[in-house]
Amino acid sequence: MKYSISLFSLLLIISCATPVEELNTSVVIPEIANTSSGEDEISLAKEWVTVAPDISDRLLETLASQVTELGIEISKKEEGSGNLILNLDDTLDAESYRLGVSEEHIEITGGSEAGVFYAWQTLRQLLYNHLWSEETWRAVDLSDTAKYIYRGYMLDVSRHFFNVETIKSVIDQISLYKINHLHLHLSDDQGWRIEIKSWPELTTTGGATEVGGSEGGYLTQEDYKELQRYAQERFITIVPEIDIPGHTNAALASYAELNCDGKATELYTGIEVGFSTLCAEKEVTYTFLSDVFTELAELTEGPYLHIGGDESHVTSDEDYVKIVDFALEKVIALGKTPIGWDEIANANLDERGISQYWASSENTSLAASKKASVIISPAAHAYLDMQYDSLTPLGLHWAGYLPVKKSYDWNPETLVEELDPEQIIGIEAPLWSETLENLQDIEYMTFPRLPGLAEIAWSTKDRRSWEAYKQILERHIEWFEKKGINTYKSLE
Repeated sequence: MKYSISLFSLLLIISCATPVEELNTSVVIPEIANTSSGEDEISLAKEWVTVAPDISDRLLETLASQVTELGIEISKKEEGSGNLILNLDDTLDAESYRLGVSEEHIEITGGSEAGVFYAWQTLRQLLYNHLWSEETWRAVDLSDTAKYIYRGYMLDVSRHFFNVETIKSVIDQISLYKINHLHLHLSDDQGWRIEIKSWPELTTTGGATEVGGSEGGYLTQEDYKELQRYAQERFITIVPEIDIPGHTNAALASYAELNCDGKATELYTGIEVGFSTLCAEKEVTYTFLSDVFTELAELTEGPYLHIGGDESHVTSDEDYVKIVDFALEKVIALGKTPIGWDEIANANLDERGISQYWASSENTSLAASKKASVIISPAAHAYLDMQYDSLTPLGLHWAGYLPVKKSYDWNPETLVEELDPEQIIGIEAPLWSETLENLQDIEYMTFPRLPGLAEIAWSTKDRRSWEAYKQILERHIEWFEKKGINTYKSLE
């Protein structure tokens, strides 16, 4: 297969007197573990020819699409020599990579195609810095690897619905920072957003509205498959969430039989939580859960299904455990790994499941004692829907205000006592959508906080410094503006 991927010109615009410490590797987020550079400016060739015998055409097409905004095109060569060389080395960890840039060529080696992709994100940032920020280019050799295997971003499409094109835009934006999981919150009191063919009223009724009463919407199963394909091309795994036994009013409004009294609830367009519950005493509840999780497991190519489990304030402890235990075992039986918010530690969670810490250290310690793995998502540091300050026009502040520094300057290993750091598989930055209506709102609350959270997920604590990072982030904010991303500007 042959296709165009073209060329670019890296013009020398800064004199040779520019100090080496200004080299553009210092502006990459997440920070690179190992770097070395030459002292002389170099000029890269205008024509790019890719030699990549072990790399799929699909990956090459994705890489090419990510640099068109820089006027770069690349052409593939089936054999012989080129000046863009992409390799695989199975002695490296799958997400690890090496990147070398010299006068003669750029060479990327990844432990897998994912490693190649992450090297490319580093290269993209170097190119932004050179072409958009007019920094000198020098020869570099660098290598890097991720700290955590799970580096997540969550988008709530239930309180406000966001369509396929909006979610694809989000995928594009987070991929630059080596995020590798997109958690979609697909059901809540305000809306059911994923088509379940065996229970069609979930979307036709339960998906009809959203917060504020506007028309809602939902993802068809074909939409969901398309999003998975698009995300996988950027090495992002979709993690779907069906939140039970609370946060279920959209389902209860869709099917009367799911209610203990047999009467359908009214559709809900507010933002209060904790008032809904599935009926633990009715057999139809378990038929419903079995059908929903079975269809979703069949649709989902990734290893995880998220079962929610949070804020079930009107569910008795006994009923909560009964329903959550059923969901945990059902998801495992379907060949998936269950994830739930930290409350699920109060059910029969074990080493086969994952607890997502958002509020309760006590619950997370309990999950750890049961040998469960843990994802760290503290509301006070990682909830992107928290307002930056009292003047922020979007978001909420029930977990406190979250300025950019606070979202960056914390350590996931020290938040929960009695949690072995080895049990932490990663961190996630959730974005709840009570106040968000469109892509511009999503961008404003996501940036510039997400890059720092991505750095926490990728790099080790000893490599992180707020004062150094702040200088780098200022450069990225300039790039956001060039890319047309709506961004909160203050770093104070």
